[in-house]
Amino acid sequence: MLTLRLIAESLGFAWKALRSNLLRTVLSLLGVTIGIFSIIAVLTLVDSLKKNIVDNFLGTDVIYIHKWPWGAGDRGRDWWKDYIKRPHASYSEYRFLKANLQTGKVVSIYAESESNTVKAGSNGINKIDVDGASLDYEKLFEINIDKGRYLTSAEVEGGRNVAVIGYEVAKALYPKSEDPIGLYVKIKNLRFKIVGTIKREGESFMGFSSKDYTCIIPYDAFRKVFQTGTGRWNEIGSVIGLKGYKEDIGLIELENEARGLLRVKRGLKPQKKDNFEMNRPEAVAKSLDGVFDVLGMAGWVIGGFSMLVGGFGIANIMFVSVKERTSIIGLQKSLGAKNYFILFQFLFESIFLSLIGGLSGLFLVWLLTYAPFGSLNVVLSPNNIVLGLGVSSVIGLVAGIVPAAMAARMDPVLAIRAN
Repeated sequence: MLTLRLIAESLGFAWKALRSNLLRTVLSLLGVTIGIFSIIAVLTLVDSLKKNIVDNFLGTDVIYIHKWPWGAGDRGRDWWKDYIKRPHASYSEYRFLKANLQTGKVVSIYAESESNTVKAGSNGINKIDVDGASLDYEKLFEINIDKGRYLTSAEVEGGRNVAVIGYEVAKALYPKSEDPIGLYVKIKNLRFKIVGTIKREGESFMGFSSKDYTCIIPYDAFRKVFQTGTGRWNEIGSVIGLKGYKEDIGLIELENEARGLLRVKRGLKPQKKDNFEMNRPEAVAKSLDGVFDVLGMAGWVIGGFSMLVGGFGIANIMFVSVKERTSIIGLQKSLGAKNYFILFQFLFESIFLSLIGGLSGLFLVWLLTYAPFGSLNVVLSPNNIVLGLGVSSVIGLVAGIVPAAMAARMDPVLAIRAN
């Protein structure tokens, strides 16, 4: 009961202080508001950016079997002594894994050719990615169909000349048609019938290629047009993607089983090293951690200066509040109020004032999540909300400790006599 009474009185005094001189209080809390906004906004953008990279561009819960590890170009001699000699993932290996893998929910092979020209009649568009996809490719990358449909099993298995095209491709090739389904596009002088279009994604926040500029065709049809699976040094390499089950935390079982099966398929003896790489999206996120840490630190530095100013502002309000309520403090102590009661009363008031500033900053961050950032989906996470409120509380606690201690140590007789 005493705690509730203390909190209620502190809230009342804080509200009274806020109303008595609104302009002074708002200006004092502005530093906390700006500080919390700076820190939480940067952390929210960083968290959203990392999640966006992993989810939208690399897939979630996915392992990619490549010829070399991501970032292998920075490994000097290893590139020429090891990686360049490795074979690309093959269609037969994909079929073997698909038939024998027990812990994989999705198995798919795909290949990609960049910077192609796609035509339709007198219209054309450059710098288009053409993806050759096997079954379940759409489950790896979550292809969202706008009009028409995705490739069927018969079309993929038969290597038929059909295509699913991106929004910008459809717009450029058939500007006057709202529904290009059933029409044709030409890739490397071969005609492909359009069976579906992909929903518009918008521009990538990080410059990654967008599905708006993509044509997806069956994997076997891709091999008719581009060099892949030929064994030549300049062929377009294929990649096998594996998606696991949610209960396989960290995809440990999937990775171990796939590694064992692929070693058997390639005839690797126990003492031989893997001649393939199992890449994970987390590796990209970890490689960017240094950049994200710098951005987060910048947010803390900028926000720290603002919160320092805000802290002094709240301390100023509390000093004024102690002076204005000196006689009330004396009366409370003469009626038996303990020092800790007075101390906590002013500390709670300081914390509440700081929380008002923190909530204002979080509200601005929440508004920021509705701002357009292209394909970047910005989300204010519960962790960042708790962090913002926690930092606000600490600022209020530090700013109010000295005024609260002064109030608690007052002599009741002298306090009552004060004007």
